[in-house]
Amino acid sequence: MENIYPWIKVLHIVGVIAWMAGLLYLPRLFVYHVDATVGSPQSETFKIMERRLLRAIMNPAMIVVWVTGPYLAYLGSVWAQPWLISKLVLVVVLTLAHHASSRWRKSFERDENNHSARFFRIANEAPTILLIAIVIFVVVKPF
Repeated sequence: MENIYPWIKVLHIVGVIAWMAGLLYLPRLFVYHVDATVGSPQSETFKIMERRLLRAIMNPAMIVVWVTGPYLAYLGSVWAQPWLISKLVLVVVLTLAHHASSRWRKSFERDENNHSARFFRIANEAPTILLIAIVIFVVVKPF
């Protein structure tokens, strides 16, 4: 069982990197999509990019994170650690941000977006802040 731990950890880290890349990039695509004329070739290209990013990268990466993370916690016997509980709360918030991005993508798909570029610029900052806090909890283990 010891030999599997580093490989699960590798999968987890790769999943986190891919998921975070999507969480940071998708709202940025929305910032540019807001300025595209509805029905224009540019708008249709953004729709394809957003859909592929979410379905081909973000959704699978999030699943990998949610499968490997709890398994690592189980293998490492750290379920009761306060830093892990805090991290998990923030990962749930990241998951909610993921689902919000999915809803926003669907509204763009239907040409029904009602948010501004400024809104998406602000939304783009939330995953960064959450990422910083999660890394602190995992590395520093402040409690």
